[in-house]
Amino acid sequence: MSRRQLERGTALRGMIGAGGIEPLDAASGHDTDCHILHIDMDAFFASVEQLEHPEARGRPVIVGGTGPRGVVSSADYIARTYGVHSAMPMVRALRLCPDAIVFPPDGTAYRRASEAVMDIFRSVTPEVEPLSSDEAFLDVSGARRRLGGPVRIAEMIRERVRTEQRLTCSVGVAATKFIAKLASTQCKPDGLLLVPTDRVGGFLRPLPVGALWGVGEKTEQALTRLGLHTVGDVAAVDPATLRHEFGQALGTRLAELSRGVDGRRVVPTTPDKSIGAEETFPRDVDDPGLIHRELLRLSEKVARRLRASEQAGRTVVVKLRRADFSTITRSRTLAEATDVAREINAAARELYAGAGLERVRLRLVGVRVEGLIAASEAHRQMAFGEPESGWREAEQVMDRVARRFGPGAILPAALAKRDEDDV
Repeated sequence: MSRRQLERGTALRGMIGAGGIEPLDAASGHDTDCHILHIDMDAFFASVEQLEHPEARGRPVIVGGTGPRGVVSSADYIARTYGVHSAMPMVRALRLCPDAIVFPPDGTAYRRASEAVMDIFRSVTPEVEPLSSDEAFLDVSGARRRLGGPVRIAEMIRERVRTEQRLTCSVGVAATKFIAKLASTQCKPDGLLLVPTDRVGGFLRPLPVGALWGVGEKTEQALTRLGLHTVGDVAAVDPATLRHEFGQALGTRLAELSRGVDGRRVVPTTPDKSIGAEETFPRDVDDPGLIHRELLRLSEKVARRLRASEQAGRTVVVKLRRADFSTITRSRTLAEATDVAREINAAARELYAGAGLERVRLRLVGVRVEGLIAASEAHRQMAFGEPESGWREAEQVMDRVARRFGPGAILPAALAKRDEDDV
């Protein structure tokens, strides 16, 4: 969408027809078997900030870290016309768009808005598969008798999001998850695009090969070397040739997706695979004492998230990024699942020591817990003479204090001493 379209507030609403995008009639019947919706909020973080700060409306907005190493988390569509995009260094973003208003990320506000939007989705159908805080797949086949066809349901959801949350979203409507997601991308921002099943081939053929799921930079280069530049080029190749060039799994997936074949169902609940946290230092650090303190802070953060989600995990992972951006990870599987910061931090410290980087300058450290199970299933074998109440109970008390007085109200003593390198 051009900047002029953005300023006029126009949005795409249509369906893929024989000659491109055609006007969309909700009652036309073209959506009969298109029961999958992919809903993607538009510039979600930036849009939430504009709700909190009305004076920012109509101006370019960037969300992200403001320090010398800050990066862009989100940019609204005005800022994007200047070339700003997520993961870009903030220094470069402000060179491209010096008039932008920059907001630090407000996780609480984004989480609150995300929960409200997901509640709208789930009021339509229980078949909701969140992909992140700002996008989800919906299977609306069970809601048709009550609410009408998929396009009508999509329009109703867009209107509710707009009126109840004062936010906009883009919706792709198709028979498969892959096509629905591509459609929502094509109609952003604030659009709706239906891809009828009999028009999937024409929709896919001109798209670049990078539009295929699973095609990263290396695979795209390999396809280009074979003279395959568009999805249509890939679809014209014998699947056996693709399997020979890229292996059984990837070759089969490329052949199927390029023809619009995607048998994956909407999965209403996807359990977390891991919970983690990481931070980049203001400047490279080689002091083990500062690294230990940051590992403790991250362990506390991960443990709080585990307890908040009523989960525990057995495998502790540390991520260590050197000053030259090379990154290593080390992991250890514990005897029992835990959500206790003291135990997570002990493992993290040992992994850091074992990595042999105690005098190497580090740019980033991270702590992650994997192998998650429900906390109610984590049965801990108590040692002989161990008191019934221990560190877990103490940390639960800290959780209650933090909820009432704020996250900095109570801290381990080691974190009470602050340093200019602390994040």
